[in-house]
Amino acid sequence: MGRNEISTAAPDQSAPAPRLKRRWKRTLPGLLISLVALGILFGVIKPGEILDALQQADGWLVAIGVLVTLPWLWLRGKVWQTLLQGQASFRDVFWTLNEGYLLNNLLPFRLGEVGRAYLLGRKARIDFWQVLPSVVLERMFDLILAAGLLVFSLPLIDRAAWGEQTAAEAGRANLLAVGVGLLVALGFLGIYLLARHQARVIAWLERWAARKPWLQKLLGRRVETFFSGLQVLKEGRLFLRSLAWMLVNWACSILLYLIFLRAFFPQASLLWAMFVLAFGSFGIAAPSSPGGVGVFEWAHIGALAILLAVKPSAEMGAFALVLHLSNYVVTGLLGGYALLREGETLSSLYSRLGRLKERVPAGE
Repeated sequence: MGRNEISTAAPDQSAPAPRLKRRWKRTLPGLLISLVALGILFGVIKPGEILDALQQADGWLVAIGVLVTLPWLWLRGKVWQTLLQGQASFRDVFWTLNEGYLLNNLLPFRLGEVGRAYLLGRKARIDFWQVLPSVVLERMFDLILAAGLLVFSLPLIDRAAWGEQTAAEAGRANLLAVGVGLLVALGFLGIYLLARHQARVIAWLERWAARKPWLQKLLGRRVETFFSGLQVLKEGRLFLRSLAWMLVNWACSILLYLIFLRAFFPQASLLWAMFVLAFGSFGIAAPSSPGGVGVFEWAHIGALAILLAVKPSAEMGAFALVLHLSNYVVTGLLGGYALLREGETLSSLYSRLGRLKERVPAGE
């Protein structure tokens, strides 16, 4: 959709006040969580101490870390393109990926995930319901790898300085990783079996929906289209290629974390980077305001506090803030440029994505 189409589109006048009220109510819990997290953060660690830690950080390493974000994004684009079975050009995938991250940073409900599926579907002329499974699979890959990395790294950490409280926190983190990893792995297996027996599942759904006209109208051809997006699970080489790209992408993530950690903790090791990355990946899954503000910082501060068996410090807070800010800056610049080039605006996208759920039953 070009700039002119957006500017001339008639505004949606159908009960705007109730719709805005519903969206605000859904946003409020996450916003409160972020505000509480930030309040605690700046209560435990004084802003002045964080500023001192920022001044003492190695600026060159911070700059290198920001630059390493670019190959990380490139690799993530290769992951997504492979999961899409090469149906979209890498150029479209890369720019849409950054648009999605920008939307996640600015809009609630992780609308960036839905947004990038919607935007890429329009660019590559692929059905939205065919793009969406690739986003789901990508997130499942992430959770499984985060769980595996946490389970792998935790036993290797020197626990001599841990007290009972720290050991208990680490144990709960390990149990959480194992539990989530198993659940996601089971979900992955379930999706694989559904994709493997696609014809039977679709036939069963059609028979079931035939008795409920509203459900038949809701599903339509979307089920078949959704399953076509899972074909990557049935093609061994393509699946292994996507897994290989994901592993390289996570290796780049570990390098990225190591560089940022060394900027504030010169003694940081590869094990530090692995543990903080894995722990932080689970922490930011909690509901919060756009971009995980506050929650992101505490997840990474908590990981370092467990790792070092000490109380949260200014260096930990500075590391988490800089890491988060670098993500905002890089994806903000790339995603903002892509949206500007395509004539999109955040307000129009937010309105369309918010209505997407409401439009599905109508068959639009």
